[in-house]
Amino acid sequence: MEYPVIYQIEDIYYPALAVIGVPGKLRLFCSTIISLLPFLSLTVNLVAIVILSRGKCGLSKCISRYLLGMAAADLLVVITDLILTRVGLSYFPNSFVFITPVCRPIMFLGSAATVVSVWLTVAFTFDRFVAICCEDLKTKYCTEKMAAVVIGTVSVLGCLETVPWYFAYQPYAIIDNVTRHCIFKLNFRTSPVWAAFELFHLILTPCVPFILILLLNVMTVRRILMASQVRRGLRGRSNGENHKDPEMENRKKSIILLFSISGSFILLWVTQVVKNIYRRITDTRYYNSFTDPRYITEATSGMLQLLSSCTNTCIYVLTQAKFREELKNAVKYPLNLIAKLVKS
Repeated sequence: MEYPVIYQIEDIYYPALAVIGVPGKLRLFCSTIISLLPFLSLTVNLVAIVILSRGKCGLSKCISRYLLGMAAADLLVVITDLILTRVGLSYFPNSFVFITPVCRPIMFLGSAATVVSVWLTVAFTFDRFVAICCEDLKTKYCTEKMAAVVIGTVSVLGCLETVPWYFAYQPYAIIDNVTRHCIFKLNFRTSPVWAAFELFHLILTPCVPFILILLLNVMTVRRILMASQVRRGLRGRSNGENHKDPEMENRKKSIILLFSISGSFILLWVTQVVKNIYRRITDTRYYNSFTDPRYITEATSGMLQLLSSCTNTCIYVLTQAKFREELKNAVKYPLNLIAKLVKS
């Protein structure tokens, strides 16, 4: 049987995403060093987390907390879903990772990390909505302490919501008395209980977050346009030149970051949302072949979903000058250290 084209694309896409996804335009993908890709991706993600945790990116502590939480959740998604599952299955299908007692918690952690990452995006969007549209609530809600509470609550609830996924899998085969791989249980597609849970999970992630982010962004844009008109009217013009408004400049930076993150989420998750709605309406459970447009759509939506977990750091690099400076310093530090050692 000919190897499906969509599989060939995935075999290249997922390892490449593991490297170039976070952050920036790193181009190190090479088949001869495929075994090093998880370590490269892990290192780059950790560098991004370290930079955010230093708090020298010119962002408020509240925003930094949310970005740090999102980066940590995305890192876990990259490790569990992208590297250990997708890349591992394509290149190392017989590794210990695919022993059932190992792959089952990995599948659970991947689901939990995805839920937490998505809802932290919602939490960040809501925080910026409050900061811009709710002046009375801003001083109480938009604080570092409240951000930590929200991140902790979202993380705990996200893990609890995905606990049933741990029990949804069973071994695919028994080889040399060792259970290997994970597939859904036989009654997963027929049981009303599992069907209800899956529907609840799909509504909770990503349908509800998708709608909430759209609504919050629409209301935020509306408030920004109104506030901008009022401030321009109050400040007026002098000698035909516009006054620089520090408040609006700071707000502009925050808005660019917000819309970049939430816009990226919407664009990369829209295929997944539409696919889930279509599959529920048509009750699609099986595909005719690997060239079936519905299967290709599902595979593509999975690729875009994982890409959404790898774009935030790229957004920080593109939109935050101080983050770029910190990243340059992080890259230069080991190089300068090596240069000093060589000279000495």
